[in-house]
Amino acid sequence: MDNISIRQIYQTCLIIRLFEERVVALYPEQKMRTPVHLCLGQEAIAAGVCFHLKLKDYLFTTHRCHGHCIAKGVSLRAMMAEFYGKQTGLCSGKGGSMHLVDPERGIVATSAIVGGGIPLAVGAALSVKLKKEKRVVVVFFGDGAVDEGVFYESLNFAALKKLPILFVCENNFYATNSTQESRQPLDNIFERARIFGIPGFRCDGNDALKVTNLAGRLVAKVRQQKGPMLLECRTYRWKGHVGPDCDSEKGYRPKDEIDAWIRKCPLKKLEKYCLKKRILTIEGIEEIRLKLSKEIDEAVEWAQEGPLPLKADVTQNVTYGD
Repeated sequence: MDNISIRQIYQTCLIIRLFEERVVALYPEQKMRTPVHLCLGQEAIAAGVCFHLKLKDYLFTTHRCHGHCIAKGVSLRAMMAEFYGKQTGLCSGKGGSMHLVDPERGIVATSAIVGGGIPLAVGAALSVKLKKEKRVVVVFFGDGAVDEGVFYESLNFAALKKLPILFVCENNFYATNSTQESRQPLDNIFERARIFGIPGFRCDGNDALKVTNLAGRLVAKVRQQKGPMLLECRTYRWKGHVGPDCDSEKGYRPKDEIDAWIRKCPLKKLEKYCLKKRILTIEGIEEIRLKLSKEIDEAVEWAQEGPLPLKADVTQNVTYGD
């Protein structure tokens, strides 16, 4: 991987981190009325996988979708406006942070239903194959989705039809507050697809370069019509399941466990590598940080000043029966 690519991945990780940190800072003002599921600590996975996606490649994701959308190129202004429920948001203020869409960038649906995006992604992959398009499909989901039957049904169908899809499990070891070991007898998510003949791989989700390299090989195989692939990235979310607070204060996760994972920070790991290899300098990192922070400042200002939806808009773009 060349230095330009590594700098690009670093910037993607950093903009996700800064965006999420700004949401944490602003949320207590109670002007954002949507629940927010933050991906602080998981930035390297979105950056590494989406680095290999083209504009028209499809991406499906979960309620914890901010990082994936940013890595796919979604407008920070439109995302922030959606969080504030404004007309200028991605969904005109009707979707909130869990239902971001941007069809022009291949983001058709982000589903708040655990495992809900998986069959949608498989359907999109079937469409791609039937239309003989050159797109690939990537679907992100958490370790909790592996408990759902639709995960296995989707793997089976994808294997049967040899669909161009990469399944990416962001294993942060918790489904809300339930540990993986309390739900699954074996710690082997990456092996679950092998019963369907789908190759499975595991990597350190806090190592952006390892994620990028492995995801690159898998996306290339999918694009070459080699069939579906499964990638398990092991990581950890720093905040609670939902909201800007840390759930150790409520006794859901041990504080020493959280602190140990924070010391494995993917952004600091990548920064250290870039400095050691002279890909970036301390001054260069600060310059990038200031530039990205300014972009977020402008997105927040634009979002806060935007108009709220009108009462007459409540039934617009909504399908309902008689």
